[in-house]
Order: sequence, then structure tokens, then C-alpha cells
Amino acid sequence: MQLELLNDQGQATSKFEAPETVFGRAYNEDLVHQVVVAFQANARQGTRAQKDREQVHHSTKKPFKQKGTGRARAGMTSSPLWRGGGRIFPNMPEENFTQKINKKMYRAGMASILSQLAREGRLAVVDSIKVDSPKTKALAAKFKAMNLDSVLVISDEVDENLYLASRNLAGVLVVEPRYADPLSLVHYRKVLVTKAAMGKLQEMFA
Repeated sequence: MQLELLNDQGQATSKFEAPETVFGRAYNEDLVHQVVVAFQANARQGTRAQKDREQVHHSTKKPFKQKGTGRARAGMTSSPLWRGGGRIFPNMPEENFTQKINKKMYRAGMASILSQLAREGRLAVVDSIKVDSPKTKALAAKFKAMNLDSVLVISDEVDENLYLASRNLAGVLVVEPRYADPLSLVHYRKVLVTKAAMGKLQEMFA
């Protein structure tokens, strides 16, 4: 699989030979969907809580007599059938949303995403992405010159200058290969990978 090798102006100067094992696989939509959904589910936190009939504020007094009213019998106002009553199966903070994905499935899913990005022309290779100072303005000017407004950069090494310069840029994410995730690969319109990071991606997903 041949990928475009871009210069600092975003122009394709030559071709980069990428391994077929990572960038030349067939697209498996079902597997990609499963990997992305599992990634989102595993990042989810149990922050919602509801009260059961024991926890709601209520009186233990019988609301009305058992017979003669024409209404259904009721023992407590905490009944889930009543307004203001407790939930039958309440959501709790310790709720677990994690989904298990086998390592082989995850590697195959990531390779499938990278291969599809390469076929669509959304993935390109650069020599390196570096800035001399931790200035957001300098990095923004570099991406503007390359005509990129939504970009994921996978660099073999993210130094302090690059991290500080990129963290405030909207539509820009700079990560090392080990932190590349399926959701970011799908989300950003363009993915730039440094030459040194290509070898690490091959080791991880081949």
C-alpha cells in the first residue's frame, strides 16, 4: 500500500510504501462498529443514580383504608406505581458498562480502520511534526499552511513543546502510537503519521 508523503505545505512530494498487513486489509464494518462501541462503553462512568422504594422520602402510614374506596389497595406511598415512589430497578453509580474485546479482534479492527482511511485518502505520512517553542500560534500556522482543520497526528514522540502547542487547538489531537484509539481515527477528517510512528503501528497491529 502506497501512501502520500506530505511536506510542510501539505503537498504530496512522493510515495511511502506502507505494510499491507496494517494498511491493506479489507474493511470489516461489523468489527469496526464493535470496536468503536466497546471503546466508548469502556470509557463510560457510572455517574447516574436513582432511588429505590427504600431510599425515597415517604411515610409508612397506609394512604387510605383497604376496602370501600373503589381504588386499588395500597400499603405505602413509596410504591413504584405511585408518583414520587421508588424505582424498581434503579440505576446505581457502581453500574458496569465495560465490554470485552479480544486482543486479536482489536488489532484487526484498528488495521481495518487504518486501511480504509488509506483507501479514502484520509491518511498520509509526514517526516515529522515539531515546533521550536510551546506556542499554539506556530502549530496552528503550520496546519493552516497544510490546509488542515480537523487532524489527528500520530507521532513517534510527543515532546513538551508539541503537547503544549496542540492541547488548545480545536480539531487537533496529537498522540503517540500507543494512545491512538479507534474513535479518534474515525472522528478526524485527516490522519497524519510520522515515518517513525509507522513502524510502531506495524508492530502493534500487524
